[in-house]
Amino acid sequence: MSVKNYSFFSAVEKSFDKAAKFTKWERGILEQIKACNAVYQMRFPLKRDDGSIEVIEAYRVQHSQHKTPCKGGIRFAAEVNQDEVMALASLMTYKCAIVNVPFGGGKGGIKINPRKYSAYELEKITRRYTAELIKKNFIGPGTDVPAPDYGTGEREMAWIVDTYSAMHPGEIDSAGCVTGKPVSQGGVRGRREATGLGVFFGLREVCNMPEIMKKVGLTTGVEGKRIVVQGLGNVGYHTAKFFQDAGAKIVGLAEYEGAIASQDGLDVDEVFNHRKNTGSILNFKGATDFKYNMDALEMECDILIPAALENVIDGDNAPQVKAKIIGEAANGPLTPEADEILAKRGIIVVPDMYLNAGGVTVSYFEWLKNLSHVRYGRMEKRFNENLNTQILGQIETLTGKKVADREKEYILHGADEVDLVYSGLEETMITATHEIMNEWKNNPDIPDMRTAAYVVAINKVAITYAELGIFP
Repeated sequence: MSVKNYSFFSAVEKSFDKAAKFTKWERGILEQIKACNAVYQMRFPLKRDDGSIEVIEAYRVQHSQHKTPCKGGIRFAAEVNQDEVMALASLMTYKCAIVNVPFGGGKGGIKINPRKYSAYELEKITRRYTAELIKKNFIGPGTDVPAPDYGTGEREMAWIVDTYSAMHPGEIDSAGCVTGKPVSQGGVRGRREATGLGVFFGLREVCNMPEIMKKVGLTTGVEGKRIVVQGLGNVGYHTAKFFQDAGAKIVGLAEYEGAIASQDGLDVDEVFNHRKNTGSILNFKGATDFKYNMDALEMECDILIPAALENVIDGDNAPQVKAKIIGEAANGPLTPEADEILAKRGIIVVPDMYLNAGGVTVSYFEWLKNLSHVRYGRMEKRFNENLNTQILGQIETLTGKKVADREKEYILHGADEVDLVYSGLEETMITATHEIMNEWKNNPDIPDMRTAAYVVAINKVAITYAELGIFP
């Protein structure tokens, strides 16, 4: 069967079925976990700035309510369709289960190219979409909590929370109806870079595992590793930046207009600013241009990170991939055929369904912040700083030695919101990585890390159903 005939949702189902064979659950339970519980397709009119009327097509899918609320982003893209939104919603269910975030999976999409609409038109679309969700009870802090995705950001989330609050006067937890908001509107510090940081934490932990690195012929640690990142959007930029700051070498970057490479390493911020000034990453000083952005996927490197769209590595180009490790920062960048080819070649694929869970993990922290109505660190930051000052002062008095200024600053620092968010995300990604690796290690018949991740997710969702008494 050619990859061209696959739908995204079918690919997710195929991965699910592959993993289900390694679980103990009966077929009926597995079918319930796999199915999308609710699909809401809507159409509504938009009056354009020129006075014309356009019909907007949009979706919201709630894949699973084994835990509520449902959680998942809203994307604005011309390619949005029901199949894609269903696939992304199902991935959210498994993603939340793996990283122990108590949400069911959801996803939304509006079929527009946001570049072709004015800010006023986008605001009208977003607010009307929110109103439609409210009508059908498809949004709310205890029901379904959207977030940003491809083509959306803090601005759109602010419009959503404002619309929801206006239609629910007096609801004290209304800020929790959506995450990814500006900090001034109840957002949490660290959310913007969360997905990229989660990708870094997950891959760093894999790189710190001697048995895995020995398998692919690399030394442990991320320092000195050659990295190629496809996509320089929010996720790709932050992923590349965190790797660069950790001592890795960014040897290739790709965007839709093309790709650039340099074995001496590319400075991510300089490339980002070059693209901002020229409109393209091409013709960057000291770098080699690739005419086709997909050529970057076949570069010589240690770690390849697709951070843009789905299905970029398929049965046709998978045999040419030269990376030792692939980290799926995007949703569904590999097809099932590519998975099988890469597994046979001994390439480790670190799967999207947990690797890019940084966004939903920090969204969970934001949701908790909205429900508790207090900023992280506000209660204990100053107390910890005063306590640390006293302890350090006593140590210096007793030893007669002074601690260096740099170390003193670090010791005395009390954790602020962003410190706690980073720490919580790091703990989440490290724990999830080891859960997946232990599942893979304990069952040698599991062919790859993606299947192991699905097994972990299926078991957690099924156990929840069983504990609720839904399945005897």
